[in-house]
Amino acid sequence: MALDGLFLNRIIQKLSAQTPLKIQRIYHVSENELVFIVRNHDAKLQLLLSAHSVHNRLQFSNQNFVYPQEPSNYVMLLRKHLEDGLILSIQQIGLDRVVEFKIQKRNELGDLHQYRLMIELMGKYANVVFVDDQDRVIDALKRIPPYENTKRTIHPGAVYNYPEQSDRKNPFTSVYDPTLSLMDQFHGFSPLLAREVDHRLKQGETFESIMNQIEHSELCFVSDEKASDYHCIELSHLNQSFTEYPLMEGLDHVYQALEEKERIKQHSGDLIKFINRELKKAKQKRPKLLEAMDDALDCEKWRSYGDYLYAYGMQVPKGLKSFETKDFETDEIIHIPLDDKYDGKQNAQRYYQKYNKGKKGQVHITHQLELNQNEIDYFTSLSEQIELASVNDAIEIREELVREGYLKQRHAPKRKKEVKLNIIQLHFGDARIYVGKNNLQNEQITFKIGQKKDLWFHASAYHGSHVLLQNSEDKDLIEIAASFAAYYSKARGSAKVEVQMVQVKDLKKIPDAKPGMVNISNYSTLMIEPNEADLIQIIKDHQVK
Repeated sequence: MALDGLFLNRIIQKLSAQTPLKIQRIYHVSENELVFIVRNHDAKLQLLLSAHSVHNRLQFSNQNFVYPQEPSNYVMLLRKHLEDGLILSIQQIGLDRVVEFKIQKRNELGDLHQYRLMIELMGKYANVVFVDDQDRVIDALKRIPPYENTKRTIHPGAVYNYPEQSDRKNPFTSVYDPTLSLMDQFHGFSPLLAREVDHRLKQGETFESIMNQIEHSELCFVSDEKASDYHCIELSHLNQSFTEYPLMEGLDHVYQALEEKERIKQHSGDLIKFINRELKKAKQKRPKLLEAMDDALDCEKWRSYGDYLYAYGMQVPKGLKSFETKDFETDEIIHIPLDDKYDGKQNAQRYYQKYNKGKKGQVHITHQLELNQNEIDYFTSLSEQIELASVNDAIEIREELVREGYLKQRHAPKRKKEVKLNIIQLHFGDARIYVGKNNLQNEQITFKIGQKKDLWFHASAYHGSHVLLQNSEDKDLIEIAASFAAYYSKARGSAKVEVQMVQVKDLKKIPDAKPGMVNISNYSTLMIEPNEADLIQIIKDHQVK
């Protein structure tokens, strides 16, 4: 569901209650999203402004955002004019999806400047427009020049005008007319909310009581079946189960997974497309290698053809396209193809060359088939990892591909401290569980963190996570560790998953293998039924930040 004016009204009430807010830092997390790090009298907050064509919204967020190393030109402009400034007020224009930030800041000389930041949350036209105290556009996240829209130009130097508003009533203060549709007579209604209010009216509720619930709601009701169905009142007409969240937490729940892949693309150069392309290339190469191997294995035939042609070479002049003779052992007729440009002995020499090439080729092609299978396994594992990756995980996968020589380094590497990998670390008293979600994390867990007597887990016969359990052999913790190994693998959707458990001392790194590849011995197996909701709750309760 796109954010409607009435839900936005509840968000604005929450945001404006925190003003004034001091702007400490401004970042962009994707080409359509800005994050303002702000502080009020007692807390630091992340204020997200999204101008995405589908997921546009405005909220306080608790997501762990990853910021690009190089800010965009628009962010640099906002930093210059707005950082260390104060957001004095946040207000909605009527019940439209347009929000105004009034901001003031002193310049280097101590002069006070007033600015407005206009957040327009209108689908594909969503925008964040920076305006001065003379109503002139300083710049915008998405510029709209005159040749694109003659009625409303959003371009540096243009006069800022509010989006055109329709002549409709405020549902909080106006009387409901049952002869007209809700969307025709009131501001702020989306089709989804209008259907819910119509349903409740038919159930005997009054329009005033429904609007009172909306006006004072502090919650976000999210459908358990389709997260994009949400609102500040329960959508009972859908006949679905709903989960209640605090308003801002509900928005994080709805949008975090939806936007993650776009952020991965923004930060990591469309890894998914690259990995899938390399996997397809490796798979297409395999049939050609197998065909070449069949030819190479057939090389004894070429040697025997050469022998026959040398034996009967005097009977084979130039110009023949084939030669027939009897098999030395079975007396069966053998048909030998010839190149008519050569005589019998010359054709024999060509068959001997083909035989020698095939003999040597068997060794070479066997090696190539092994390398090709390793490539297929490697990119299959990366393909599975990227499906479950966060932005941090994706950045690490890209770094791995740079190290392995598949991608080029975007910039000359700067000398800096080694970045800590985004490993899930869980504490249960003295016990520790480490969960890797990509090959670099798996390598770190298995060969650097793991001690000889620690327990190590991996989904059997699947690419997936390396999970380590330290300082415990408790049955419940073993089951939790095995559940993470099952969940972060290709088998996560299976009813039951076989998981291998082994002590770290029985693991060996495969020489010259890709990152994350190990040989194991002396392992036992467990049958696990991974439950996503339980694992998410365990992470919330026990993760070390």
